Amino acid sequence: MVFIPNFAVLEGGDGSGTTTQLSILCDRLNKEKIPFYPTCEPTSGKIGRLIREALSGESPLKPETLAMLFAADRNEHINGPDGILARTTRGELVISDRYLLSSLVYQGIECGYELPFRLNKDFPAPEVTIYLDIDPKIAIQRMKGREKKEIYEYLGFQEKVRKKYKSAVKAYRKKKANVEIIDASANIEEVASRVWSVISQMPILKA
Repeated sequence: MVFIPNFAVLEGGDGSGTTTQLSILCDRLNKEKIPFYPTCEPTSGKIGRLIREALSGESPLKPETLAMLFAADRNEHINGPDGILARTTRGELVISDRYLLSSLVYQGIECGYELPFRLNKDFPAPEVTIYLDIDPKIAIQRMKGREKKEIYEYLGFQEKVRKKYKSAVKAYRKKKANVEIIDASANIEEVASRVWSVISQMPILKA
C-alpha cells in the first residue's frame, strides 16, 4: 500500500461528527499557525456537486453510477491542480472529511465488494486515518435536528455502515495502514482532544 505523507482523514458513519471535528481541528491549527488545507469528499467540484445531488435524493442515481462518480471525484481530488498530492508535496498538511474507506463502506453495502474495490484499489492511503466510531442509535438521535437528510441517514443502513467500517478498518490495518479508532459517543470536546492527540503526532507537526 502506498501512503501520502502529510495527509490525514476523518472517517465515520453519518452523525459520527467528522465535519464537526474537522471544524474544531481547523480552529486549533489556525491558532497554532500551522499551514494546512481542509477538504472533504464529495468535493466541491463539478463531480462532487453531482454526487451531493444524488445523496440528497434530488437526482437519484444507480448505486453503481454513484460508486464510479465517487472514484472520479477522488481522482481529481488527489491528482488535480492544487489537489492532495500537490499540496502535501509542497509541505501542507491536508485533512479530509472522508476519503477512501467511505467508498469501500457505503458503496460496498450498495454494490457489493467487487466494484468499489476495483475502482479504488490504486488510490494511495493517507498517512493517518481517524475512525470516529459511534452506536448508530446515538448517531440517529444526533441527526434528528437536521433540516435535510441524505439517502443513507436511517438506522438500518447505519447499522450496516458501522459493521462494514469495522471490517474495513481491520483490513486496512493488515496492510500496515495507521488507523486510530476514537469513541465518538463522548462529548465533543473530549473527542476533539483525542483527535488532536493523534494529529499532533504527525511528523509535519513535530518538524
